[in-house]
Amino acid sequence: MLKRLSPLLTPDLLYVLRAMGHGDEIAIVDANYPADSAGPQVVRLDGVAATDIVDAVLSVMPLDDFVPEAAWHMQPAEGASPDQPIFDDYRKLVEKHEGGKIKLSSIERFAFYERANRAYVMVASGERRLYGNIILKKGVIRPDE
Repeated sequence: MLKRLSPLLTPDLLYVLRAMGHGDEIAIVDANYPADSAGPQVVRLDGVAATDIVDAVLSVMPLDDFVPEAAWHMQPAEGASPDQPIFDDYRKLVEKHEGGKIKLSSIERFAFYERANRAYVMVASGERRLYGNIILKKGVIRPDE
């Protein structure tokens, strides 16, 4: 255990977060996502809500403010509500950690799969809410931080 760090930041997750460079992306995916066959290295946090993982990750990792978008959720399939309840939770977490500098964007479902499957790392959560998938682009730590 470490002081002031979420216990969800396991040794494996901390390692990949530290190893990621500016512009690398992390995909945090729900329990329905085929993470193990997707391609990137997978860190498993089965049984943990994706929102809790996002909160822990954003407590130590800045988002990229050099680009127009740095956080994306998956757009629902046709026929599903376009604004799933989990999206509001993600918006609040991005706001909490980035103070309004970064807004949560959306990406078409199949484009999300392609992008997530090219991420530096994928975190498989136990999230059971549908469309509980998010991609975060790592930013930089400035000298005054």
